[in-house]
Amino acid sequence: MEEKKMFTEKESLELISQMIQMTKENLERGSGNVFLIYGYAAVALSVVVYAAVYITGRPLWNALWFLMFIPAIVMKVLQVRKKPSVVTHMDKMLAHTWCIVGSLFGLTVVAMLLIGMVIGSCNFGLMLPLCLLYAGIGTSITGLIVRVPALVYSPLVAFLVAVYMLMVLTNGGRVAPEWNLYFGFSFLLMMVIPGHLLNKKAAAYAC
Repeated sequence: MEEKKMFTEKESLELISQMIQMTKENLERGSGNVFLIYGYAAVALSVVVYAAVYITGRPLWNALWFLMFIPAIVMKVLQVRKKPSVVTHMDKMLAHTWCIVGSLFGLTVVAMLLIGMVIGSCNFGLMLPLCLLYAGIGTSITGLIVRVPALVYSPLVAFLVAVYMLMVLTNGGRVAPEWNLYFGFSFLLMMVIPGHLLNKKAAAYAC
């Protein structure tokens, strides 16, 4: 009986290990591109928004950040076209994690609009630190699930930048144009570099 129990535990560990490996391979085959699409979009927009605000002196150009919803639409189309041949429980966990993170972006915008209508003002500058926190949490959870340290620790700078922004805002400060560059740099470390690492591993698996 004890021998059978030990054998079952061993089988369970092997099954978990296989699931992690399959999830890693599924992630690396396509989701490296997910990180790259969001990462490069954020880096490009950060430069464009910073330049527009700096040159014109009009914070209204910060509204260009709403273009970040376009990569979400692109990725949805790509996911429909190409799905992994084997979907593990961990793949579903990852999908649910990013579904929640994506929902938080949309819900935050709606909540800020509604609350702004009630109190008479709406500071969308809060979206920069909140988005860094949401994306950072999603990235770290992804790294924990697939056991990729680069994903677990890459959001640390983003967390620090987000805390800095929140502290400035809560102490009566205002959103500075260079915050856009801080945001883009955070996504460079948090998504672009890990995305290339994942794709590099994917190429190695293909060989």
